[in-house]
Amino acid sequence: MASAAAQTYVTPEEYLAFERKATTKHEYLNGQIVAMSGASRGHNLIAGNMFNGLYTQLIDGVCETYISEMRVKNYQTHSYTYPDIVVVCDEPRFEDDVFDTLLNPIVLIEVLSPSTEAYDRGEKFAHYRQIASLQEYVLVSQDRMRVEHYLRQGTQWLLTEFCGLQEVLPLVSIGCELRLSDIYRRITFSEESTPSTEVGK
Repeated sequence: MASAAAQTYVTPEEYLAFERKATTKHEYLNGQIVAMSGASRGHNLIAGNMFNGLYTQLIDGVCETYISEMRVKNYQTHSYTYPDIVVVCDEPRFEDDVFDTLLNPIVLIEVLSPSTEAYDRGEKFAHYRQIASLQEYVLVSQDRMRVEHYLRQGTQWLLTEFCGLQEVLPLVSIGCELRLSDIYRRITFSEESTPSTEVGK
């Protein structure tokens, strides 16, 4: 979750040297260092639920799943970000022998919050779309039951939305599925934000 950024231009090399010594996380976009704020209970529960579901399904395969701490670099835009969940398949490629900056994610997942929703939908997604290996991008709301799934199809990205408790999010590039009832386990919503399709009958 990103907040205010510094205004002085910083090179990618300066950012990486700074970040590896920092005690808190920062992203790097357009020559700016962007501080990461703390996550809410709901954010942590949703990210944890999704990571657990993916890890369990992928544990015996060729893919690896990381949560929150794995930095991702986009060589096209020289950006560095911390997605909430990252999946990489086959051989992970890293920037150097520190092995803390991934270059070839196949799935990226972000849990939205009021302070970062516009950033995750807009500028951040624009950077993510230029990562050649990326096949799927998922945005997950935490204030209502809504999952947005973007699937790469050539040069286009196909959007599908999921809003019902019984619906299933397919991640076709890694052969996984996540039920919304599992994604939102232990999450409660106000009546105003709860769609009628959530009510089990």
